[in-house]
Amino acid sequence: MVNGRRLFGTDGIRGTANADPMTAEIALRLGQAAGIMFVRGSHRHRVLVGKDTRLSGYMIEPALVAGFVGVGMDVQLVGPLPTPAIAMLTRSMRADLGVMISASHNPFEDNGIKLFGPDGYKLSDATEAEIEALMASGLSDRMAAPSALGRASRLVDAAGRYIESAKATFPRGQTLDGLKIVIDCAHGAAYKVAPTVLWELGATVVQLGVTPDGFNINRDCGSTVPEHLCRAVVEHGADLGIALDGDADRLLMSDERGRIVDGDQILALAAMNLHRTGKLRGGAVVATVMSNLGLERFLAGQGLELRRTAVGDRYVMERMRADGLNLGGEQSGHMILADYSTTGDGLVAALQVLAVLVEQRRPASEALRLFDPLPQRLRSVRFTGPSPLTDPQLREAVVEAEASLAATGRLLLRASGTEPVIRVMAEGEDEALVTRIVDVLCATITKITQARAA
Repeated sequence: MVNGRRLFGTDGIRGTANADPMTAEIALRLGQAAGIMFVRGSHRHRVLVGKDTRLSGYMIEPALVAGFVGVGMDVQLVGPLPTPAIAMLTRSMRADLGVMISASHNPFEDNGIKLFGPDGYKLSDATEAEIEALMASGLSDRMAAPSALGRASRLVDAAGRYIESAKATFPRGQTLDGLKIVIDCAHGAAYKVAPTVLWELGATVVQLGVTPDGFNINRDCGSTVPEHLCRAVVEHGADLGIALDGDADRLLMSDERGRIVDGDQILALAAMNLHRTGKLRGGAVVATVMSNLGLERFLAGQGLELRRTAVGDRYVMERMRADGLNLGGEQSGHMILADYSTTGDGLVAALQVLAVLVEQRRPASEALRLFDPLPQRLRSVRFTGPSPLTDPQLREAVVEAEASLAATGRLLLRASGTEPVIRVMAEGEDEALVTRIVDVLCATITKITQARAA
């Protein structure tokens, strides 16, 4: 448990579907507790519920609905839509709460629940802790009277509202005429809306990952497997490739040569464009501890500052709001442009990149290669039982690794907030040294885990 939170991780509640904590029972209780917290005043209270394309959404959604209705909240269902669409609709419709049922980039076996406040922002750690405490208490005396129960209905024009909102972020007067774009929607929440936006703006669109069946979300496609997109870009002779994840809040790209473009390069382009036009607030950009040192050095060379946070787009946004900044993101592809959205939006971020390409008439291979990243190695090691991060053997190995890197690089070990794995990342001038350090630390973690299990 962290800060009073057992169920909530770095991005809502997440786990294997139909197993603790991702069960119908917990979803029901979450709906009740969150509903009670956000039923304030005498007006009719409303919650917006969206989801991605996972099979288990059919289990989680009605359980949440029952919880909300039972405490007197009206529920509006929007079906499969991107996470940023839920944030946008929650705010624009003056809803009291927004809910997205998704495990983002995880495989179909997992699912999750993300909550947005009436302002369209993800709930704070403190608010999530309050909801958990309420879930653990007796709720029976907090239920609505029979005459005060909520109602559930479907918002039929939700997709159209998001499509128009996304298109409005593209510069008026510009079009995508003459561009061929491959988009991989990962068989996820954006499988309808994202290709539609690009087509309506004038692009020739090659669609991948747009036939969800409940099981194939993120499977060998989308931002988790961008190589699939890169091959398609070359095969179709496209100008650019866009890869979204299961709930479309993150973005990776491919240039016309089939080379992957990660979030750091996208962030660099967005920063330079906003800085050039005088729209970058505070002379700084927010990124996480995972972003490459090359990005930090590049921004410094432009007179801009990189401010780092813990991993998670929610923490990026919290730092942006605290510092009065309007641009932040993650190497993994979460891009937050606060002038347009309250959370990561892969499609909107892609449109901003496309706007620069159209204006500058430059190929993606030039526009999206603003700096040379330092050699960086990232591996994930699964563990069981207590986290091995506090083990003396691992601590000793970390001290040795940091001494080897000295001042020429960085080392980071962290526990994932969504699954039982340790992320090991190292970067520095010497690629061979970086690789060796990561391999040694991963082997040490595996050895510790195996010894505990023996």
